[in-house]
Amino acid sequence: MNADLPARVLLADGEVGVVRTLGPGDADAVLALHTRLDERDRYFRFFGPLPSTMDRLAGRIAGEPGEAHAGLGCFLGSELAGVAHYERRPGSAEAEIALVVDGTHRAQGIATLLLEHLAATAHATGIDRFVAEVLAENAKVIKVFSELGLPYRVARDGAEWSLTLWLDADHYPDAVAHRDEVAEAASLAHVLNPDSIVVIGVGRQPGSIGRAVLANLLRSGYPGHVEVVHPHASSILEVRCATSIAGLSVVPELAVVCLPAEAAANAVEECGSHGVRAVVMITSGLTGTAAGERVRKAVREHGMRLVGPNCLGVVSTAPSCPLDVTFLERPPLRGGIGIATQSGGVGIALTEALTGLGLGVSALVSTGDKYDVSGNDLLLWWASDRRTQIVVLYLESFGNPRKFSRLAARLARTRPVLAVRAGSGDTAQRAAASHTAAVATPAVTRDALYEQAGIIAVDTVSELVDVIAGVSWQPLPRGRRVAVVSNAGGAGVLAADACEREGLTMACFSAGTVERLSALLPAEAAPHNPVDTTAAAPAGTFGQALRTVLADEGVDAVLVATVPTAVGDPATVVADVVPGTGKTVFAVQPGQQRARVAPVGDDGAPVTASYDDPAAAAAVLGKVARYAQWLDRGDDAPELSDIDAAALRTFAANHAGEGDGWLSPPDASELLRLAGLPLVTTRYARDELEAIGVAGDLAGRLAVKADAQGLQHKSRGGGVLLEVYGAGGARDAYRLLQARFGPALRGVAVQPMVDCGRELLVGVRSDPVFGPLVVFGLGGVDADLVADHTAHLAPLTGADADLLLDGLRSSEALWASGIDRAAVREVLLEVARLAVLVPELAELDLNPLAAHAAGCVAVDVRVRLARRESADPFLRRLPG
Repeated sequence: MNADLPARVLLADGEVGVVRTLGPGDADAVLALHTRLDERDRYFRFFGPLPSTMDRLAGRIAGEPGEAHAGLGCFLGSELAGVAHYERRPGSAEAEIALVVDGTHRAQGIATLLLEHLAATAHATGIDRFVAEVLAENAKVIKVFSELGLPYRVARDGAEWSLTLWLDADHYPDAVAHRDEVAEAASLAHVLNPDSIVVIGVGRQPGSIGRAVLANLLRSGYPGHVEVVHPHASSILEVRCATSIAGLSVVPELAVVCLPAEAAANAVEECGSHGVRAVVMITSGLTGTAAGERVRKAVREHGMRLVGPNCLGVVSTAPSCPLDVTFLERPPLRGGIGIATQSGGVGIALTEALTGLGLGVSALVSTGDKYDVSGNDLLLWWASDRRTQIVVLYLESFGNPRKFSRLAARLARTRPVLAVRAGSGDTAQRAAASHTAAVATPAVTRDALYEQAGIIAVDTVSELVDVIAGVSWQPLPRGRRVAVVSNAGGAGVLAADACEREGLTMACFSAGTVERLSALLPAEAAPHNPVDTTAAAPAGTFGQALRTVLADEGVDAVLVATVPTAVGDPATVVADVVPGTGKTVFAVQPGQQRARVAPVGDDGAPVTASYDDPAAAAAVLGKVARYAQWLDRGDDAPELSDIDAAALRTFAANHAGEGDGWLSPPDASELLRLAGLPLVTTRYARDELEAIGVAGDLAGRLAVKADAQGLQHKSRGGGVLLEVYGAGGARDAYRLLQARFGPALRGVAVQPMVDCGRELLVGVRSDPVFGPLVVFGLGGVDADLVADHTAHLAPLTGADADLLLDGLRSSEALWASGIDRAAVREVLLEVARLAVLVPELAELDLNPLAAHAAGCVAVDVRVRLARRESADPFLRRLPG
């Protein structure tokens, strides 16, 4: 059925519920729910009073799920708050649905959540549309259908209407994301905007983490109610203490737990039983222990949100509700940077570095071991937080990377999203069964996700601060054309070299710019890019030269590299020239005391970032230029040839899990045919006589390829024989392969030989967490050795396909050779479609894909299928 159930879900008001499949044991709860309905709700549900056979109907709703029936319930604690179910119409892909929600929970979005999960359950069984019969006056249910984000049609017939809902739509993810955003904002308000806070685990003497947390909270100016739980003290830091949660003067909205593991688990359970809505858990040492499982269970059972455990804590600088429940030594400044970090140490280092630059945070959330609140939750929070202008992520793992990619991409359209690459270093890659698998390492997969989502990725915290400084005070570049202006030739050359290493283009000045620079600068100066004003140019002249370069329409960004001399320090004029130009300008001052500083204007406000190394400045410029380029990309949906998707899915489902999963050559060929992918004519022979017959049918120059157990790479393993002619040649080829592979030989594939043109590799490797990764690169026998490839996660837009095509080291030469780029692009898009349609696709290798001036065709194919239930990446659900 549905691999996503049971699921913890956020309701519209931030409350946490559970959606799960109903079974016979739930019949009494279903009956009780319908019995609680008021007269009007019963009328809307049954077009009349409650049926006398309601007990039998409840039993049917809670019956065993299958392809013809499924019922889902939304539970708040032990209470069943809503039910949705479908009954499939015989011999049809259509199902009739009904839903009902307890009137006391009607404004919480339960009906929509149930419909989302019911649609995913039905779609997995081949149902493609829902039909519901509703009363015309039942405006609330009609509104639920119309706002779901799926295409629908209303057939009006007097007082009774028939609504049809199709279970596939391009805009559905956007509608789900909006509902997720609303619920998340309500839910995380318990953490970032609570009315009251209790700190549990505060020492009476200085030196404990709990006491530091309490001190920071009081220092932050938090306006709400604060209390402490302590077994003996009456007050600490002049804050009232109680011996337990039950003894507090109010039920706190947020609890901060700083106790040892076992005591911390007890405290979380007590918080849940008394109605606390959220917990920040500083405590470490829980993961992998029974106490940790108790914490997870308490969070699930009581519908709480949990930050941590093993975390630094939470900071918010919102003027209406500032709070700091961390053990930071110094509070961060108020500002517009939102930080989510799994590592408390990274959070400490980052806030210190930002404070040194005069930059502040809107919120800092240390997620620690991520029992509940994750980076995805915070991306949703920041999407509706106007104070947050830059988002910074340090994530060591992904719970739902496909959802992360979608959320990050939406957020990156409105503000820069930065991330440190962490937690996916490639240890020695195991011997891979396909060329694609050898390419699709964890780091490649993660980087593909970041690139497609528009995330600016860095390798170190130092680089992270460099980029934050760059995007905080300067606009994004309009293009990749860079000029370098320096008063020291060596520094200018280093900067120019660094820019070219980052894939930036050295701008070509107009004749007018060169003429004006030549008239302005000393005779020994260099007026072309990179500009060397020489050390003899005073600061004023240097400033005029910089203005001249910035005025050139062929320049998108400028690196200004200066060194102080006895004549003057040109860096002093940068802050005067840069404002108002609309172009990106970064300064470089080799030898400055800190890695990065912020030159300020007359008003004392920073105007740009100044780096101590040209390479650092160029690296930042390269990253922000790529981000600007990503913003300019379209999200065009590719137009592909029609295929029979149902037949393709059925074929894959029927062949998944056979043997080691690798399809036989005829089955692999059939999969490609159903997917609309080009494959050279291939005939399969199971023995010598069949090989002779096939050779007679095909005629001409032939290739004979072994299908042998354990043969991973045919050419390397001696399984390919070329230049085979006629029946005699086929006989000899078969006998040679039989002698070479013995009983392992299952048969041979016979193909007419084709001119391979340029040999390319197109493949898929499906990651159980990240989803399918599409790989493109140079192919042939030495594909792994050449290692010139790029990768993107499916699905692909047309822009994604173009990035793959242009992302090779050899791309410029490849497309200059005259091969059919459009045909290769179409294959990439069709392979990505195949990967999305067929969740069983574990590996696919088209190698080589022979590309010519008039098309391309796969010469060899390997396919591995594996049984798996595909989780719906659009469904709303919480971890755990």
